[in-house]
Order: sequence, then C-alpha cells, then structure tokens
Amino acid sequence: MAKDSKLILDPLTDNNPITIQVLGICSALAITAELEASIVMSISVLFVMGVGNVVISLMRNIIPSKIRIIVQLIVVATLVIIVDQVLKAYAYELSKTLGAFVGLIITNCIIMGRFEAFALGNGPWRSFLDGIGNALGYAVILIIVGFFRELLGSGSLLGYKIFGDSVAKTGLYAYGYEDNGFMLLSPMALIVVGIIIWVQRSRNRALIED
Repeated sequence: MAKDSKLILDPLTDNNPITIQVLGICSALAITAELEASIVMSISVLFVMGVGNVVISLMRNIIPSKIRIIVQLIVVATLVIIVDQVLKAYAYELSKTLGAFVGLIITNCIIMGRFEAFALGNGPWRSFLDGIGNALGYAVILIIVGFFRELLGSGSLLGYKIFGDSVAKTGLYAYGYEDNGFMLLSPMALIVVGIIIWVQRSRNRALIED
C-alpha cells in the first residue's frame, strides 16, 4: 500500500515531472495564460496518461520490442483524438483556444517516458496509479502557473474579474490594479516555473544538485 501511495504522491512533490524531471515544459509555457485552458489541458493529460498506461501495461507482453514506440504512439494518438473530439463537441471555443496543443499531447515527453519507464514493466493497477500520479504532478504546475498568469496578467480568474476593470486616477496618483500584459507572454511562464523550482528546492535541500 505504501508503495502504491508513493506512485501518486512522489510526482506531486520530490519527483515532479515538470520541476524535477523538466519534462512537458512546452505546454506549461504555451497554454497557461488562462487558468481554464490550464485546467482543461490537465484533465486531458490525466485521461490520456491514466488510460494509456493501463493499455500499454496490458499489451506489454505481446508488443514486439522493435515496434514498441510505434505502438505507444498509436495508443496515445487514439486517446488524444478522443479528447480532441470531446472538446470540439462540448467546449468548442476552448478547443480553438488550445488549438494545436491538444494534438501535441501525443509528443508530451511525460507520457512517452512513463510508457517506457513504467507501464512496460508493471501491471495495470500500478501503471494506472503511476499515470495518474504523474498527470497530477503535471496538472499542479500548470494550474499554479495559469492561476498567477491570468490573475496578474488579466486581473481575472476563469474569466471573472478579480481586481476590477481599470485603474482610477486622482490628480498625480493612481489606485487600483492595472493589468500586467507582460504576464501573458510565454517568458513569464518560464519565470513562474523557475520560482516554483526555487521554492521547491529551498524547502527540500536534497533536491539541489551538487
């Protein structure tokens, strides 16, 4: 039971796929300008990794080693197509916002890495937990980055204004919050991820590389 719980908890903290393994960083930079997009991408990856790991685990003894990468790509591509079609059917505007990044889940290094490193050598239940754990670790970072970028960049969360619509000016002084458009640029996502990495390593000195 303890080993099973570690499969869920480790990727959330000391073995996070983004901040520790530095995988899946592209989507963390590209689609986190809005919290809603970050949440939807996180749910999409959660579905693909959870189901994908189980499928690969079930097939692990019948997949010829020479074509295992091709089989893995077919599995993840099928799951991504399902996600893409569901988004287009039920959240078309958000699907347009995410654009090609849903399709690029296919090439997400976290997914292919867990297929290779874990699902091919473990049973379906542990593979499912590993997929869910790593997807949650990925999701936590995306949601944190999306939260701060939308809040500080647009003054809103999930499209609802938090800081008001504009800055009120009185004489030489201004008060209120003025949207910081710089937060909506991709480089700021990298800076926010860097701050998260710094906080994580300051709390656990064992993560600091010599």
